[in-house]
Amino acid sequence: MAETLLSPGVLARETDQSFLTQAPVTAGAAIIGPTVLGPVEVPTLVTTYSDYLNRFGGSFLSGGQQYSFLTQISAYNYFQNGGTSLLVTRVASGSFTSATASIGNFFSTASTTPLTNGATGFNSASGEFSFTSSFVISTIAEGDIMNSISGSDSAVVYGADSSNGSLASGSVDNLRWQITGRDTDTGTFSLLVRQGNDETNNTNVLETWANLSLDPTQPNYISRVIGDQYRSFSSTDGAHVQTNGTFPNQSRYIYVSRVNKPTPNYFDNSGNPVAAYAAYLPVASSGSFGGAAGSIYTGTGKFYNNISSLDTQGLTGANYNNAISLMANQDDYVFNVISVPGLTIADNSSQITTLVNNVQSRGDAIVVADPRPYGDTVSEAVTSALTVNSSYAAAYWPWVMTLDPGTGQMVWVPASTMVPAVYAFNDSVSEPWFAPAGINRGGLETVIQAERKLTQSQRNTLYNGNVNPIATFPGTGVVIYGQKTLQKRASALDRVNVRRLLIALKSYISQVALNLVFEQNTIATRNAFLSQVNPYLESVQQRQGLYAFRVIMDDSNNTPDVIDRNMMVGQIYLQPTKTAEFIYLDFNILPTGATFPG
Repeated sequence: MAETLLSPGVLARETDQSFLTQAPVTAGAAIIGPTVLGPVEVPTLVTTYSDYLNRFGGSFLSGGQQYSFLTQISAYNYFQNGGTSLLVTRVASGSFTSATASIGNFFSTASTTPLTNGATGFNSASGEFSFTSSFVISTIAEGDIMNSISGSDSAVVYGADSSNGSLASGSVDNLRWQITGRDTDTGTFSLLVRQGNDETNNTNVLETWANLSLDPTQPNYISRVIGDQYRSFSSTDGAHVQTNGTFPNQSRYIYVSRVNKPTPNYFDNSGNPVAAYAAYLPVASSGSFGGAAGSIYTGTGKFYNNISSLDTQGLTGANYNNAISLMANQDDYVFNVISVPGLTIADNSSQITTLVNNVQSRGDAIVVADPRPYGDTVSEAVTSALTVNSSYAAAYWPWVMTLDPGTGQMVWVPASTMVPAVYAFNDSVSEPWFAPAGINRGGLETVIQAERKLTQSQRNTLYNGNVNPIATFPGTGVVIYGQKTLQKRASALDRVNVRRLLIALKSYISQVALNLVFEQNTIATRNAFLSQVNPYLESVQQRQGLYAFRVIMDDSNNTPDVIDRNMMVGQIYLQPTKTAEFIYLDFNILPTGATFPG
């Protein structure tokens, strides 16, 4: 369209100023720790506490006593306080594998005629019947807890159904399967995923996959519908999670690990089922999973306030190394706060240091750390905290007592178990750049008591040592009463709210800038950047995050020399809003008749 007039006339021009400000991507918390279920060393996103329980399990029995991992207690409190997404990475000791189930059809030794499965299943070891496996499914969760069939039952292909249809080793934590709706006319069947401890007359169906086919040319092919991908940790070319398989998982519990008897082109040219294929369809039956390895019952199993440097919930600090390395991957894993409850700066300095360094390299999150194990002193907490120097980490002390949601018992937990929940509450009622501390936003509602009631002098000692005190006030309860980072040098970034402000701003502005990579380095491109960033920073200013700001991306910092080097430069100047942490109130007593100052 013409932009100038060469002869008398009217030129109507338009300028689009209605660009919508891109909303920032929401980032939640991340937690690294042991769990009862779930894939090992594979970060997994959960969005509710019930989602966490389904994927990672709840409490467990050890030595005749019920326990919960700190991971579960932290997840419970996080979602109770307004958290919306939690990235959980399970850690364990030793090799863990999935449980599997081979599903198919039985034939007599003298005939290929399919036989009907009885209530108790068929024993393939007896030699009376032969079994053909049509496909194999595996559990996403790993560990021997997923075995719903015991070693003594292993000869029974379909599982050890008792008279009431239960599995001998079925539990609330593992699974069983069921085949229904076998239709040789259409070549389809249905697969049900059931809870391991249910019974024939009292089933608990977790998932139903209807109208499945073994025909890889059809859209209802079992691997395509359920998914055949599984993920595993790999250290090749740096720590990462390797995805194996072709079709993404749609199931939350299982994946198809192998199809032994595919039925390509189930119907012949006349539209009739291929006779041999019909026999490959799995017979109506139900059964169990087995063959998984890996136990959560390792070490002496010291829990809660008994955690030590050599045994933290049955593990050692070295068991966390792979998971911590994964968290350096900024492209795959998005979070704004991360914790490793059970590890302390004093006993696990290598792991905490690596985690802080990884997060600092990312520049988009903050580490919540515990300085000392249970029972140590104020001075010891300060000494340990001073070994870390970073604005991307914050330490809290002392330990606190809370209700274990899995066992109903009162237990002692490190502060990092509860602090992410305070951050979540802070963000839900205000903004990330508000201080997650004080009576209004730092209350620990589910905490019964702190390990000790800190005096004013002790709080001063902790705060001077960059440890955020957990204080106890009459009529108020237990409150986080500090918001310092572990940065030693005094600056705006020695406060949690300013660090989290920068995390939020850098995250959003980096998302905007990412869309400009490989675009033309012109005024129009630079203006497109400014048209999104300036309104966003204005909104942050209006929401009390900034006193002032200025964004420069023009010819002054994008000179011909810069452009010729295929660079685009933007400069962002910020004046973060500070919090009122020290309030001085001067009460002046005046004589009768004195004039009050104006």
